[in-house]
Amino acid sequence: RTKVRSPKTNGFVERFNRTVLDEFFRVKMRETFHETVEALQADLDAWLVHYNTERPHLGYRNQGRRPIETVMSFVSQEG
Repeated sequence: RTKVRSPKTNGFVERFNRTVLDEFFRVKMRETFHETVEALQADLDAWLVHYNTERPHLGYRNQGRRPIETVMSFVSQEG
């Protein structure tokens, strides 16, 4: 278990949470009124697909690749 707001303990999760907040929630809540939780979830699901398959990640571990490219590279090495 990690402490809340402790990026040194779990920096990857803290960074992801910040990205979701900055790039999804703060934008969508200004643009769209979601009548239901299901509507919000559908928008979040679509954003996560974009995040994992279309959006390049600049962190040194991803080297500008999309997460799906990183995963597929690993899978092809294992197969």
